[in-house]
Amino acid sequence: MKNKGSKKVGAGAGGGKGNGKNRRNPSINDDSFFSHKKRRKMEEDEDIDDEMADSDEEDGDFDDGPVGEAEMTEFDRETPGEKRQRMAKAYLDKFRDIVKKENQEDDGEDEESDKEGLRDSLVSKYLMQEQLEESGRVRRSIASRVEKPATSEQFNVLVKHKQSVTAVSLSDDDLKGFSASKDGTILQWDVNGGKGEKYTWPSEEILRSHGTRDPQGRATKQSKQVLALAVSSDGRYLASGGLDRHIHLWDTRTRQHVQAFPGHRGPVSCLTFRQGTCELFSGSFDRTIKIWNTEDRAYISTLFGHQSEVLTIDCLRKERVLTVGRDRTMQLFKIPEESRIVFRAPASSLECCYFISNDEYITGSDDGSIELWSMLRKKPIYIVKNAHSLTSSSNLYQEECAKLANGHIENGEVSLDNYKSSSAHSWVGSVTVCRGSDLAASGAGNGCVRLWTIGSETKDIQSLFDLPLVGFVNSLAFAKSGKFIVAGVGQEPRLGRWGRLRAATNGVSIHALKLS
Repeated sequence: MKNKGSKKVGAGAGGGKGNGKNRRNPSINDDSFFSHKKRRKMEEDEDIDDEMADSDEEDGDFDDGPVGEAEMTEFDRETPGEKRQRMAKAYLDKFRDIVKKENQEDDGEDEESDKEGLRDSLVSKYLMQEQLEESGRVRRSIASRVEKPATSEQFNVLVKHKQSVTAVSLSDDDLKGFSASKDGTILQWDVNGGKGEKYTWPSEEILRSHGTRDPQGRATKQSKQVLALAVSSDGRYLASGGLDRHIHLWDTRTRQHVQAFPGHRGPVSCLTFRQGTCELFSGSFDRTIKIWNTEDRAYISTLFGHQSEVLTIDCLRKERVLTVGRDRTMQLFKIPEESRIVFRAPASSLECCYFISNDEYITGSDDGSIELWSMLRKKPIYIVKNAHSLTSSSNLYQEECAKLANGHIENGEVSLDNYKSSSAHSWVGSVTVCRGSDLAASGAGNGCVRLWTIGSETKDIQSLFDLPLVGFVNSLAFAKSGKFIVAGVGQEPRLGRWGRLRAATNGVSIHALKLS
């Protein structure tokens, strides 16, 4: 009986036939395949060691091991925690150097230990201030530091397009820019050099493989007209949308088409990424806002609320989306709460919007007005009327404006004789804000880009000065540092052909700003 039982155990251990429950899995080390692989790797390692030893004997100068071994493994072997610690130390050292340069005129090396503690306290204040500015709780004071440029300083054309530019966007590092046009071209260019590189549209077969559909209604297969652009915070992805009703995702490193998102039933008019994430929001003429995940190439959800075309969209770090539509409303969607706030404009129609902070916004209207909004009120808290009027005294805007009893500002009298063709030239087609600051800008077709100061305490908008620029300013973008502003200019407005300025240059123009 014992011999019979031992035979069964031996059969189970050896992997022979028998009950599967009593069968044991052999060790990986006992497997002939893995032992062969292990033996082969050991032989390769021995060959490599012999070759390196021979090279050391020939050269004679390398007695401390293989060349560059310490350099290669110093950072490769560190844990994620050690990497974060190293980067934090480098970040602190950078701020310490800044504080040290600011305090160079103080007494010398005898009080170095006292200064070290003072320096660290100043560094902590710098970091706290930066964190508050990044979160939007504190507004950077930039508008008061902007020096009025000389008359000789004007916008310089960076890149040109064949037709009107509809959108411009800047990367977070302010080194690269992107522009789109009505002719269907998308350009990527350097801010410093202005060298432009064109994005190539994929073939129809590739687009069909991504799930694209044939255009419907007025759109045709050849309608590659681009109306909106957005670049992700990490600068990796560029999103574009236009008359073909699809959202196209591009890789900025290779300028190759990555994915096409179908879903909208009308032209895609606006796009924005949520800061620091891969979430993309799109607005369309079909009155909906859709949410996409660019990393997973997936559709998330759809937001409803507008009763007409969605024209502009903006988003900060919070899961809140600000939209403007032709239904004379601006709507703030709170995505986690699944709620929205509707702001009704006294103007005929809002054209553009932009976040100042999480609780304040600025808009431009087709009646030439600029409005300042707060989340605490459903109507504007301040309005500037005729912000881009075509009066001959537009350069003396601030001196000639008269404040009315209702808090509005009227920019002189506007008569039909002062207008060159139609009121479309004074429509505020674009507004932007230097993120986290009190500096704003607006553009129209009246021949200038106007800079504004947004009052933190007074809750008003005051004009700084004008930057002359001929053409319809369809899109604006500030550098994160506030040192320059980029404008997308065209002979026609972004969403139509209600006016035409033949003297304008279709392209992207840049203007440097000097900060005191």
